[in-house]
Amino acid sequence: MIENSKGRLGIGIALSIFGLTLFFIKPQPLNSFKLNSTIADEPVNIQGFDENNYKEEDIPVRIMIPEISIDLEVQKARIINGFWEVFKDKAAWGEGSGIPGRVGNQVVFAHAREGLFLPLKDIKKDMELFIFTKDKWYSYKVTEIKEVYPNQVEVIKPTEDETLTLYTCSGYKDFRRLVVVAKRS
Repeated sequence: MIENSKGRLGIGIALSIFGLTLFFIKPQPLNSFKLNSTIADEPVNIQGFDENNYKEEDIPVRIMIPEISIDLEVQKARIINGFWEVFKDKAAWGEGSGIPGRVGNQVVFAHAREGLFLPLKDIKKDMELFIFTKDKWYSYKVTEIKEVYPNQVEVIKPTEDETLTLYTCSGYKDFRRLVVVAKRS
């Protein structure tokens, strides 16, 4: 009986020391493990975009993909310290990216959440999607679907033809990005 009590006392002391250690010592993050833009509220990192080459009436205000039930308001995401803003409740058009109806890569992005871009996981090649500005609408067909890592920003670089790139989080704990490329139809 005494041996059993000593064993319990030893375990109790060890657990207490372990608990106090966790309480008083702040864990340090590993330098090699960087979340970059995997956190839901973190903006999209961009560099070198021309943020003033458009008129307000030319920018996207709505995106529709009927086959997967996406119909979202699109808001201009300003460039702040080299990053695009990200919105919790709507899609974003990256300021300085392409304009509908013109040569260039227009980038529209949103969180992979219900009511936003979560249905993009079901998109297929050749699906039709629509971008609306204040006074026009444009039709595009999906030409490419791929997953990339957040640091693979070449998917949002300017293009030499009219391109629409949709961008959202994907994969386990959002460590990847789902990229949908569409061309004017």
